[in-house]
Amino acid sequence: MIQDIFPHILYNQYDPAAKPEAGDWVLCFGAQGLLLGPGSRFPTAGELGTEGCIYLFTLDEERYFLKNAPQTPPEGYAFRDVRQLRREQVLPKHRIFAVLTGKHLADWYRDTRFCGRCGVETEHSQTERAKKCPVCGYTCYPRIMPAVIVGVKNGDKLLITRYRTGFASNALIAGFTEIGETAEQTVQREVMEEAGVRVKNIRYYTSQPWGIANDLLLGFFCELDGDDTIHMDENELKYAQWVSREDIQLQPDDFSLTNEMMTRFKTGQEQ
Repeated sequence: MIQDIFPHILYNQYDPAAKPEAGDWVLCFGAQGLLLGPGSRFPTAGELGTEGCIYLFTLDEERYFLKNAPQTPPEGYAFRDVRQLRREQVLPKHRIFAVLTGKHLADWYRDTRFCGRCGVETEHSQTERAKKCPVCGYTCYPRIMPAVIVGVKNGDKLLITRYRTGFASNALIAGFTEIGETAEQTVQREVMEEAGVRVKNIRYYTSQPWGIANDLLLGFFCELDGDDTIHMDENELKYAQWVSREDIQLQPDDFSLTNEMMTRFKTGQEQ
């Protein structure tokens, strides 16, 4: 999965005292994506300037900072769509993980510029990764939204889907947890909404941070309960079928929890 970057290590502890140096990497996210230089290289603080840089994290010994994207890319630079970077794999896996994690934080900084209670411009906390209102005192932290990925088993078949829009490869049932709902209840609801079938024996598998959608994916396997007739939600999906192990077509990379779960079932590791 995207977070499996060993022997590389991501240190996500916040350091409010960190000051950018010329050789530190800078991530700039704009409306058109991520700013990259020649050879799909991240720009450095020395190239873009250290003013306005916010410390993000350290990957191995390399520090990453966030900076507002310039209106016009400097000569030799261009914006690249983040999802396209994943598809084309123009960066090594550990750097793509850095991009997705950086985007998660960039979205949060963008969306918390003003206090959600009183509208006053927020300030950076001097002790933790948080934004604080200088007037009403409200403190907000990076938002992480739970979502489920569901492998629905029907004997020797798995429920395979494809989204109506966006990602074109095979996928599994997925969706965000609603207010007042457990993750297991999300599994039951999403499967019923998207495929019209009931499930039982819901079992947690593992999780994955996914910065593209600012969420934490929770993977579950479960079994069909009763009638296997699929009633597909055509607003969400363009394909939903029971597919035998040997016929499952995997995604083109090993980045996603979805692909790992499909792989486990296809290879017989998940019965």
